[in-house]
Amino acid sequence: MIMFWLKKVVGLAVQTPHSVRNVSSTSPVFVRLTPALLAEPLKKKKKLDPAIVRQREERKRKKIEKQIRRLEKNSKQLKPIDECEVPTEILKDPTRQRVVSLSQETKYQRLEVFKQWSAYRRRQMLRDVQMFDRILYSQQKALDELKLESKELYDEAIKFDENLIPFKCQGPVETPPINNYDSPDGEYIDISKKWTT
Repeated sequence: MIMFWLKKVVGLAVQTPHSVRNVSSTSPVFVRLTPALLAEPLKKKKKLDPAIVRQREERKRKKIEKQIRRLEKNSKQLKPIDECEVPTEILKDPTRQRVVSLSQETKYQRLEVFKQWSAYRRRQMLRDVQMFDRILYSQQKALDELKLESKELYDEAIKFDENLIPFKCQGPVETPPINNYDSPDGEYIDISKKWTT
């Protein structure tokens, strides 16, 4: 029984952590080595000139102010929308930016077509303006004649028509829900980019 306990005690003494090494290979003599920590005494702090310390603090302060200014400048900038921007691969593609040289005759024909189109649009715009002027003049003339005939009819004619606005309707304003319908939760995957400045 004593040998059993002795083996247990000796076995415990032999088991050591990995950071501690036994010197002897026989039964433990309890002479051990610790790992080298490579420590050295602390260095003395150098006394710095107060002017140099002040310059360093000034540089740090200016750097922080510059970063704040940059952030304020970028705060007005909107986040880019990928769908509205042309990818750089397309812009840099030399085949897309081919310059086609046109003959002098083709340039002249295009210029003539552009001039004819401009003249046509100008005539169309003038016709529209003249038509609106005629309509407004006829309306004002009819109102003036009506005013001479009867003041009551004139007041009724210029009165606001409440039947036009606002629009009213009878009936449900929303689609009624389906009875006993268990709506699925669905999945939502947020793929939006996170922008940090």
